[in-house]
Amino acid sequence: MGVDPLHCLVIEDSLVGVKAGKAAGMKVVAVPSLQIEPDSYSNADSVLHSLLQFQPEQWGLPQFVDWINNTLPIEPIHLEGVFSNGLLHTCSDSGVSVLPDQIWGLYIGWVKFDGQKLLKAVISIGWSRVACGSTRKIQPCIINESDIDKYDNSKMKLLLVGYLRRSCSAGNILNSLDILDEDKVTADAALDLPAFSCKLCKSFFVD
Repeated sequence: MGVDPLHCLVIEDSLVGVKAGKAAGMKVVAVPSLQIEPDSYSNADSVLHSLLQFQPEQWGLPQFVDWINNTLPIEPIHLEGVFSNGLLHTCSDSGVSVLPDQIWGLYIGWVKFDGQKLLKAVISIGWSRVACGSTRKIQPCIINESDIDKYDNSKMKLLLVGYLRRSCSAGNILNSLDILDEDKVTADAALDLPAFSCKLCKSFFVD
């Protein structure tokens, strides 16, 4: 390519790619699968859970311009399952998680329970350690709804439409992020904007 390796940045999900980038004298950002031990990527310059965490300005590159009030519009992600004890329990027919390992952090979106109206939500997605390894943890926090217990054990539809910037600076922890009051305020305002409107994905919420 005729470019000095010192001026190159590699973004890789594979251990082989990370090693190759470092061997070439380049800076490397790793976005590994959870199934691979994080320590295996210790030679990378940065390890992220998700590409959504990538901040180009940290590497001397122009900032992304598609952030809106600290929230990034994303291609909608549809989830369905049962809401129980504050968590959404969902899996595919094969019993495997329907989300890629790299889906992590704080998201904003729309929630609907059977026969109920659409509700705004902040969603924390991460992992919980269990005896046999790790399990996905999806925690929707319904905005402006005080009696969340009434929905316990109800079927839930969830639509993720945005990613919160605070996730970008949360470090390389693996577990779910706690949802703060500031996250609720940001999500409440963002979900009133056209870029995050539930009208964009009406068909998903048809009963």
